[in-house]
Amino acid sequence: MFSGNDFDFDLSPRDVAILKARVKYPEKPVSELRDILESEFDISLSHNRVNEILNEMRAEGVFSMQAVPNRNIFEYYLFQVAFHYSNFEENWEGCYKRLLDDPHVVLFCSADDYHEWQFVAQFASAEESEEWRHEFVKEYGNFVAQIDKTAFPTVHKFETAAAVFDDLLSDMGGEQYVDEGEQEAKEVQDGDWISVNQ
Repeated sequence: MFSGNDFDFDLSPRDVAILKARVKYPEKPVSELRDILESEFDISLSHNRVNEILNEMRAEGVFSMQAVPNRNIFEYYLFQVAFHYSNFEENWEGCYKRLLDDPHVVLFCSADDYHEWQFVAQFASAEESEEWRHEFVKEYGNFVAQIDKTAFPTVHKFETAAAVFDDLLSDMGGEQYVDEGEQEAKEVQDGDWISVNQ
């Protein structure tokens, strides 16, 4: 049992290795994923069993299969919201639900900052983002003390890399599923700095 961020996972290191392989090779059919598990992780399972394990994890909410659009289709913005606390009690729940349900909001979180709610939203254009912010302030202006917006003109990376599971595997005692080659490649990449002005 692994517990993180208020979510309990009943996962073994082998299950995490299978999830890591699915993230690393999202387009591969399960039959090919089975072969990858055998060659990269020394996990010998039938493709039917691999499929069952993936379906069980999906049903438990460990991961979901979602279509992720190309990051260049939309423009991304960070919004930071501070509250009028005198109006918090009667307004927070409606505003919270509005942001959870809004199709533009990609990531919504609480922060230990003056701006207690922060979220990343995607829009087709800068004009659309400004219109959205205007309507949001009209609707919740008595609750929102401040809303700041930062544009992300270029998104350089928008993905979950398979190597992120290596820390989790190490914590769970699954070191045999950590790919040392990936760690070495990451160390080399970390040293290859480029100027943002290039």
